[in-house]
Amino acid sequence: MSNSIHTEYMPDVVSPPGETLLEMLEERGMSQSELAERTGRPIKTISEIINGKTAITTETALQFEKVLGVPARFWINRERNYQEWKAREAEREEFERHISWMENFPVREMVKLGWINKFDDAIAQMIEVLRFFGIASPDQWTTVWEGTAVNYRRSPAYAADPYIASVWLRQGEIEAQDIYCDPYDSNKFREALTEIRSLTTRNPEEFVPAITQLCARAGVAVVFIHELPRLRTSGATRWLTSSKALIQLSLLYKRDDQLWFTFFHEAGHILKHGKKDVFLEGAGIEDEKEEEANRFSADVLIPPPEYRKFTPSGNHFSEADVIQFARQLDIAPGIVVGRLQHDGYLPRTHLNHLKRPLAWADD
Repeated sequence: MSNSIHTEYMPDVVSPPGETLLEMLEERGMSQSELAERTGRPIKTISEIINGKTAITTETALQFEKVLGVPARFWINRERNYQEWKAREAEREEFERHISWMENFPVREMVKLGWINKFDDAIAQMIEVLRFFGIASPDQWTTVWEGTAVNYRRSPAYAADPYIASVWLRQGEIEAQDIYCDPYDSNKFREALTEIRSLTTRNPEEFVPAITQLCARAGVAVVFIHELPRLRTSGATRWLTSSKALIQLSLLYKRDDQLWFTFFHEAGHILKHGKKDVFLEGAGIEDEKEEEANRFSADVLIPPPEYRKFTPSGNHFSEADVIQFARQLDIAPGIVVGRLQHDGYLPRTHLNHLKRPLAWADD
């Protein structure tokens, strides 16, 4: 998906409209003084227009139309195109000072993923990145991503490389904009989570669209965004508006147990924490809200009463034990394996084949 906009062709050089005016006067054998007399404009104004020092106003364009027989819109368009070209040239000169700013972003990976278009010209590529972020200049990146998103700094995943993190988060925002959501309703969201829990046994082709639809009805946009190099995060949660929340997921660990735990962890943030809170999951986060979200996820996937009754048929948990328990709860076996490993009831090396591997379709 490309986030750039269509732009009209812009020539390398646009001459000032005064040059065209001078050519017309010469063709007609009319002096600048005569044009000034016929239009009622000062000779100084005519001279400055011809030399590109004064712009052609709408009033002047109407006067030229009557005297020279050339439509006013011609002069207005010529002036507008010239002023736009001058502004773009000034912008290019300004952006030349920020070329090194581009080195902070994984541009090649963004192009590969289809998030932006590729340009050979460095300035054009910078403008494409600015469009991706929806900002006017590199200075605004600092304002937006180090200012309004300052809460992400609490996450090691954001602090490690805020530039790469901002790319991943921004792509989540962009894709969430295309998801229509009903106004957020906590009761509907809880109901949706009950249905989604049973989807853990399904294939991605089935559960991805189902999750998106169920959560959208409850006011939550769910997007799956490809992970980026050097960004160690499995998910993020934030509110886009007061009535629309966002859950953003990656396939960082490439296993179904991790994906499902992360999804319900993020859901816990939405249900239990404030709309001003923002969360970017990364290794090393330990605080009350994260622990609360962890507990919510664990308990939704495997209810505590059922987990307490789950005991091995022999001296240790076997594959048959896990599969039978998973069927009883109607969840994927890999989730049970992950829980047992986390709680120390099963070595990290055991029964991993029950965890379903996940991969991006285009990888």
